[in-house]
Amino acid sequence: MVTTTRDRILEEAAKLFTERGYEATSVQDIALALGLSKAALYHHFRSKEEILYEISLLALEGLLREGERALAEPEAKRALLRFMEGHARFFEDNYPFFVTMLQGIKSLSPEKRAATVALRDRHEANLRAILSRGMEKGDFREVDVALAGRAVLSMLNWMIRWFRPQGPMRAEEVARGYYDLILRGLERGGA
Repeated sequence: MVTTTRDRILEEAAKLFTERGYEATSVQDIALALGLSKAALYHHFRSKEEILYEISLLALEGLLREGERALAEPEAKRALLRFMEGHARFFEDNYPFFVTMLQGIKSLSPEKRAATVALRDRHEANLRAILSRGMEKGDFREVDVALAGRAVLSMLNWMIRWFRPQGPMRAEEVARGYYDLILRGLERGGA
């Protein structure tokens, strides 16, 4: 697979933003890591924020594709599992992009933040649609869909704080554990 200079810039910037943080990483840092001049980097991107924005869009578009695949599953429980596994798999496979997107959103200008939030909201809407379908069909008990959706996404997204792709568990395994916890809860036996 041929990687363009633009792709290399995005990959290296995502790694640096993940390791050091967006604010602590300069355009010079990115250029040095790639063996480029700042002028060469500016040939591809007008600003550091533009790099962050493109990384964020790519990450959110990838998550959205995973959510749409899960939504296509007609059975709600299976769709929820697919959503959670897809989200976790994308996170692990695209770790620097995902972490950069999640942590960097606050550093985007209002216009760029609004565009990324719109994609994020579409991803969450897919999850809410799965949860609503499950409630309508009686697969899930009636709960606040927005609250349940936020709980699922919070569990999955918080993995950036402790999960490491080189660790002993795969992200999909964690997602399956979370799925089991969501479906069965902590309570023993029936209520």
